[in-house]
Amino acid sequence: MAESDQEKTEQPTGKRLEDARQEGQVPRSQDFNTAAVLLLAGGGLRMFGASIGAALAQMMHSGLQLSTAQEFDPKLALATAGSELMHALLACAPLFGLTVLAALAAPMALGGWNFTVQSLAPDFTRLDPIAGFGRLFSLRAVVDLTKAFAKFLLVAGTAFLVLRSQAAHMLALANEPLETGVADSVRLVASAMLIMSGTLGLIAALDVPWQLWQHHKQLRMTREEIRDEAKESEGSPETKGRVRRMQRDLLRRRMMHEIPTADVVVTNPTHFAVALRYDEGRMRAPRVVAKGADLIAARIREIATEHTVPVFEAPPLARALFHNVEIGGEIPTALYVAVAQILTYIYRLKVARAAGQLPPEPPVIDPSVENIRH
Repeated sequence: MAESDQEKTEQPTGKRLEDARQEGQVPRSQDFNTAAVLLLAGGGLRMFGASIGAALAQMMHSGLQLSTAQEFDPKLALATAGSELMHALLACAPLFGLTVLAALAAPMALGGWNFTVQSLAPDFTRLDPIAGFGRLFSLRAVVDLTKAFAKFLLVAGTAFLVLRSQAAHMLALANEPLETGVADSVRLVASAMLIMSGTLGLIAALDVPWQLWQHHKQLRMTREEIRDEAKESEGSPETKGRVRRMQRDLLRRRMMHEIPTADVVVTNPTHFAVALRYDEGRMRAPRVVAKGADLIAARIREIATEHTVPVFEAPPLARALFHNVEIGGEIPTALYVAVAQILTYIYRLKVARAAGQLPPEPPVIDPSVENIRH
């Protein structure tokens, strides 16, 4: 069966992806973000945990040794609490910094930096209760619920195994000195976070390709949409046709203005006409300044006659120039001799007329020039 034009089977174009990005539609993976935050937080706790634990233990120790004035003077007690809080924040600053860095970098790693105000605009269609119930009991909702339950079982199972393997160590913390117990506790928490983040990393490794696939699937286009987009970006065929006609008309008018500056017009004699100009000081070879067939050729001859530009009849050369040289282009080397013969004849003809002498014999152009290919 033929594929319907309305089926979204085509991959999104670059413009469609960019428009979706401006609307805030970029691929995101919550599992990847969570795994990245836990991984960096666990690593930071592993690296800075001892110093953070020691600082917090010292803060607790000093907090239990307040003087009588600090206990009963509200201003002094508030200042002491503020100072201890600042010490705690400074001690935990490296861990907080890594966590914030992970929370910012993880979304950018998948969907890149994207800030748009369009996604902040209210969408009242989301308040439709019928549509809401439809989304709640849709196939996608069932799939998302199944995924969430599977992730819960995996994470819960990992947490159970971690707690079971570290149970003896956690019970032994009660018998350790305060400093040692705090450091060991931090290491236990860091190890647990790293193991949990590894589990979430496995989930994210499956979720990231799924989210990318879902994002491109949602942005797929129909063939009609692609055609409409092409019309918008490049213009409709009618518009492009008008533009091409305008370009041809502009080129034709410019070409006609160049004919009076030509040195000679080579004709077929009626079907083709090619105007040539040669400036020895500026050009390496003669150039075609105008050319045309039939009616345009007749107009070129008229303008040449009006401005006393010599017209030379050489059918093989006229056809060769018309088919092998574009307007503004230099003649090919294979035509140098034939064109030089004509230009020399035109020069001698002008000299003879100025001196009142008989005109020279016109050159005979080799018919084989018509067979050259530029």
